[in-house]
Amino acid sequence: MPLDQLLQDYLPIVILLAVATGLAILMVALGHILGPRRDTPLKLMPYESGMTPIGPAMRRIPVRFYLIAVLFILFDIEVVFFMPWAVVFTQFVKQGLGLFVVAEMFVFIAILLVGYIYAWKKDALEWQ
Repeated sequence: MPLDQLLQDYLPIVILLAVATGLAILMVALGHILGPRRDTPLKLMPYESGMTPIGPAMRRIPVRFYLIAVLFILFDIEVVFFMPWAVVFTQFVKQGLGLFVVAEMFVFIAILLVGYIYAWKKDALEWQ
């Protein structure tokens, strides 16, 4: 495909991106230029959940919160692999690979189960 044809095909997309970017910059600039700026001590005060903050903003957070978040993401992402496997399973059965694919999924589930049991034994799933 010649370069001029390729550029002609993508020209509407480039124009759309340029117009969208230009409008976004224009709206932010207009809001900054025309918007009211009346800073009061009340507006400049920190605000969190409708209450005045108490204590320092930088507090130490236990590692357990991060560990639970990472475990959630890890197991959640691994469970997402079940859906594509289930969708293409019948195609593998038609090709005669059904038993192999089922065995591979059991290996995958076993690895997940080992990780889950390890996290459970280490009390990583306990919320205190």
